Order: sequence, then structure tokens, then C-alpha cells
Amino acid sequence: MANHPSLSTAPLARPVSPLGPPRHRLRAVEAGEPAPAPEVALPAGATWLPVPPHTLPALPGNPPMVGYLVLVPAGQQPPFAEAAAPAVSAVPVPEPAAHEPAPEPAPEPRAEAVRVDAHRRTAEVDGRPLDLTYLEFELLAHLVAHPHRVHTRDQLVTTVWGYGHVGDGRTVDVHIARLRRKLGSAYRHSIQTVRRVGYKYTPPLR
Repeated sequence: MANHPSLSTAPLARPVSPLGPPRHRLRAVEAGEPAPAPEVALPAGATWLPVPPHTLPALPGNPPMVGYLVLVPAGQQPPFAEAAAPAVSAVPVPEPAAHEPAPEPAPEPRAEAVRVDAHRRTAEVDGRPLDLTYLEFELLAHLVAHPHRVHTRDQLVTTVWGYGHVGDGRTVDVHIARLRRKLGSAYRHSIQTVRRVGYKYTPPLR
């Protein structure tokens, strides 16, 4: 029976190794012919087994492939390991020049001093819990949720007190003054007055 056409006629290029010169890794076999022994010197105590044909990939228009499993005793170098392993070399890390100062470590992010938990309805400043009324909490929570945004007094009345509230901006001023007192002298300026407009919240950092 005629042989299948050869898969490759050129040897695989690989680094020179103790296993000898490069060989043809693939050759044609007849149908039904058992897999030939691998053309490579095996280490002492090693053996080989043919790979089941159904586990090998099939390339359309090409003959079936032949593969091997090489079993090597524990502690021995498997064949082709030196040729297949890429060379690893240590790359020295350049030290900074004498005239260049060493880079400073990045500063750790600072935590916000005023924290509001809308789900638990708790507020604290610098770890100290705040005793707030319902409207004071709603006002502070709204400001903290929108930092650096300028709110007019009418917007705060509509958002915090609701559309049905009857009052004016003076109500907002009173509650802002109460919040500032409870925040304390160190953090009272986090609620800033924008002249002729309203208020904005600037998060203070510890």
C-alpha cells in the first residue's frame, strides 16, 4: 500500500542540544502501521508510548499525525526540556544616578472627615457620631452626596423639605447654622456660603 505524502521534509530548527543534530520529526506511515519509535535518545530508565490517534488533531487535506508520550523517572531531565526552555537571564535594575534624588513614595489617600450612611441614617465627623434631627440629617446627606455643587436656597427647600413646604430661604439658613455648630470649629467651613446664591459642600480631609 502506498505511503501517505510526507507532512514535512525540513528538520525543525532548534538550538543545539546534547541529544544530537536535528532530525525529521514527522514522516509518512502506511495505513495500519504502528507508530515507529521516536528518533531520539531517551534518558536511562525512560520509555515511550504511542499517543492514541483519536487524541491528535486532524488537519484537513493532510495525513494523520503520529505522537508519543515519553515517560521519564522522577528527578530526571525530560528530553527536549533544555531545547524547549527559553533562556532566562537576570536583568539588573539600574540604580538612580548620584545626582538624581530617589523617588518619594506616593502619599496614602486621606479619608474624608465627614461620613454619612444614608441606609443606616447615621452621620459622623472625624469618627465622632453626630446627633442630628430628621431635617438636619436630610440636609447634610444631600450636601455630602453632591460635593462642590452650588445649591440655591429654593433648591434645598424643594429637595429636603419638599414641594409642599411653605417657607423661605431663612429656614435653610437656620438649619445650615445648626449643622455648622454640630460639625465643630474644625469642620464647620466644609459647608460654604456662596454669596447671593446659596451653599455648597467641600469634603474636608483628615
